[in-house]
Amino acid sequence: MESVVLNPKKLDVDYDKKSDVLYISVGSPRETDDSMEPQEGIVLRTRKGELVGITILGLKHRLELK
Repeated sequence: MESVVLNPKKLDVDYDKKSDVLYISVGSPRETDDSMEPQEGIVLRTRKGELVGITILGLKHRLELK
């Protein structure tokens, strides 16, 4: 997996309850030029090698205690 730079001054977190998706934006929301899915349902969004957001699908399922 390639490395990305993270220099957060601000994190925006938004949860879509209906779709069960967590959106995390690093700084102000920006367009991306690439994305990678290191694990099914977890998408890292980047712009010029810098992490600009994370999307987590099926958050409730992921938080269930086993």
